[in-house]
Amino acid sequence: MSQFIVSARKYRPTRFKDVVGQAHVSQTLKNALQSDHLAHAFLFCGPRGVGKTTNARILAKILNCTNRDADYEACGQCDSCTAFERNASFNITELDAASNNSVEHIRGLVEQVRFAPQQGKYKIFIIDEVHMLSTAAFNAFLKTLEEPPSYAIFILATTEKHKIIPTILSRCQIFDFRRIQIPDMVAHLQKICLKEGIVAEPDALHIIAQKADGALRDALSIFDRIVSAGGKKVTYTDVIENLNVLDYDYFFKTVDALLAEDMAKILLIFDDILKKGFDADLFITGLAEHLRQLLVAKDVQTLELLEAGGNLRERYRQQSVLSSLALLLTALNLCNDCDIHYKTARNKRLHVEMSLIKMTYIHRMTDSLRAALEKKTPNGSISGEKSLKIGENGGTNPVLTTEKGITKGTLPVLAPMILSIEAAEKAIEMEEKAKASVVSKLNFENLMSAWQKYGEQMPSESTKSAMNAAKLALEGKKIVAKLGSNVSVTILQTEGLKLLDFLKTELSDAFLNIMVLYDESLAPKVEIVEVPTKLISPRGILMEMMKINPLVREFAVKFNLKPDAD
Repeated sequence: MSQFIVSARKYRPTRFKDVVGQAHVSQTLKNALQSDHLAHAFLFCGPRGVGKTTNARILAKILNCTNRDADYEACGQCDSCTAFERNASFNITELDAASNNSVEHIRGLVEQVRFAPQQGKYKIFIIDEVHMLSTAAFNAFLKTLEEPPSYAIFILATTEKHKIIPTILSRCQIFDFRRIQIPDMVAHLQKICLKEGIVAEPDALHIIAQKADGALRDALSIFDRIVSAGGKKVTYTDVIENLNVLDYDYFFKTVDALLAEDMAKILLIFDDILKKGFDADLFITGLAEHLRQLLVAKDVQTLELLEAGGNLRERYRQQSVLSSLALLLTALNLCNDCDIHYKTARNKRLHVEMSLIKMTYIHRMTDSLRAALEKKTPNGSISGEKSLKIGENGGTNPVLTTEKGITKGTLPVLAPMILSIEAAEKAIEMEEKAKASVVSKLNFENLMSAWQKYGEQMPSESTKSAMNAAKLALEGKKIVAKLGSNVSVTILQTEGLKLLDFLKTELSDAFLNIMVLYDESLAPKVEIVEVPTKLISPRGILMEMMKINPLVREFAVKFNLKPDAD
């Protein structure tokens, strides 16, 4: 018979310091041992494969160790420790509640509690999957759990704490175990590879850790399977073939095609994936995960959330710089909708293809909606304000909004679309951080130079006149342009998007925005001439009006008013 032992058993931790990803539990238990403040009942809660039973066994071993070290770990050499290693300790009882969940089983355990330990200080009872006990079994266990003998300690473990009755919960000290983080899993797998003489690619171990979904035991089982298939070398290709995982290259190519608005290429990539036997929903969930990786790669603060190996991290970072936040957020939303409705779609392939086509033209769609917004709002004002902000969040695709913002009562037909655009554009500030390495040339002198340069290249004399008449001020990253004419304000508001893009490029600053304001103090002064009061006939009034306004003269001639007659 083969002597092979699975990694989950062979490398099961025997000391608290070897436990992966549960330092908050291990340290608390060691502190309780050190201060002799140990509870009589513990409840270890958490998902499968994260170390609940392992920590219970380690604690049980330490409790009866007669020669603990300075760090309150079991010595592993005393009689109690060696008996525990041989599974021959009479002081430790393990019960699997999944198959021993009746009242009779609990009564048998209660009977064992009555007898003091023959060797050592404590009798420890480990009950795994305790939520599987019947209600009658729980009730039979209550009294013993509440008032056990001084030598009895109960350690309960469960993956479903909500199924345990409150009277049990109130009698236990509860520890919540976390999912094992991907970096911790990868580090643990690398240690095993080193001990076993296995050469493993970092990207391959990352895929294994991701597939395990927080359960280290699952990661070790997958690892054993890959090693069985590939021998002493674990490669990325072997992992994706054995786990039926799509190659990340497909997703990088898909996003490249989205950026290029190449619908044909996207559909061909999807077709190639289907021909290789992958399900359509696997592709759409994988694309959503890829978009999520790009999203967290856009900001230094969230870069640590990127679940990828060293070789992939740089590829994600480079593609994230090219991808706008509006594209990523909208595409993620489309992937989510596609996944939700996938099971109910009759033509599943067409369902996914329609989502991909929508993603292809995200930028074109948002630009069209923005143009519709500009067209529908009189004088560039949405909520009755006289000022207009352009590029509020410093984005490469500026939004139009007012001092008070978009109100719900405005443009009821376009409101949902407008609000969705605005929500996407608010994230642009994060996108621009990727360009923060560019040295800004923003100062008032350079602003005036760029302003004049833009005005000189304008073919329209009215635009040139408005540019020249504007009084500029620089308030941080905000350019304030004041004009004494409402007509000039409207002209600059119409030119605003192109002007802002030009200034961002000239001044090397992606965070700029512009506010165009009407300033009454800059309006041309009208000289009021006092006319001596005198009596004048209606015919005289008409003659004076004809002198002032040629249209009045034309009107008089047309209707034969004969103003020159007596």
